[in-house]
Amino acid sequence: MFSCIKNHFLLLLGLVIVFSMCFCAIFAPFFTPYLPNELNLNQILHAPSAEHLMGTDALGRDVFTRLLYGARVSLWVGFIAVGISSFIGITLGLISGYFGGIIDEIIMRLVDIMLCFPSFFLILAVIAFLEPSLTNIMIVIGFTSWTGLTRLVRAETLSLRERDFIAAAKLSGASKVRILFIHILPNTLAPVLVSATLGIAGAILVESSLSFLGLGVQPPDPSWGNMLLDGKDVLSNAPWLSFFPGIAIFITVLGYNLLGESLRDIFDPRTKKR
Repeated sequence: MFSCIKNHFLLLLGLVIVFSMCFCAIFAPFFTPYLPNELNLNQILHAPSAEHLMGTDALGRDVFTRLLYGARVSLWVGFIAVGISSFIGITLGLISGYFGGIIDEIIMRLVDIMLCFPSFFLILAVIAFLEPSLTNIMIVIGFTSWTGLTRLVRAETLSLRERDFIAAAKLSGASKVRILFIHILPNTLAPVLVSATLGIAGAILVESSLSFLGLGVQPPDPSWGNMLLDGKDVLSNAPWLSFFPGIAIFITVLGYNLLGESLRDIFDPRTKKR
């Protein structure tokens, strides 16, 4: 009983954080009268006040405004990157688990090769040869983070393909494509949803790390990562420049992790009492 209440409380808390961040990102222009790149050289490094809720940076730009617009970048990267990786992972996992044989061997060896390289360093290596941009970041993160989902969907497909309803579908003359995407795929969506939710948190962290290293979103466009980079050099004089984007990253990642973990506990049959 207590475990059920805890899971639903964490689920609610995660949903509140996630929807709050999405709401603030979408309606950012309505929360502040400033523009994200609006300079005000008369108010350089002003501390948080009623006029500037989170202070100003070294160019007089409003930190609160840039934080809200930076949320758009982080969330957009998370959704698009996870969408790309989910499409690749689900497709390869279904094909590998359903057909087996040499196809399964090829896909699994490809997964093993990808897992030999640390994901973040692989992303760094690819980004180093490409022009740092938001589009490149989303594509690279998506194309390097599908391996775990592939193995998860493959394991679910191996179990489902032996079920009676799959045998009935085959006897009814259903095509392999219909069996894969109509009968098997819907039964794998619960673990896929959990993996995708946790993947968004990971993508946000990767994007912030790349931007902090100067390989992500380029100035003057706001991003939580490059806001941390801007605040690094004036940390002793203007700690709010690093504090607020750091807190935003922490709360957003925490929200997605809470949401993913609580969904996993809810969907996991081993946590349900008979």
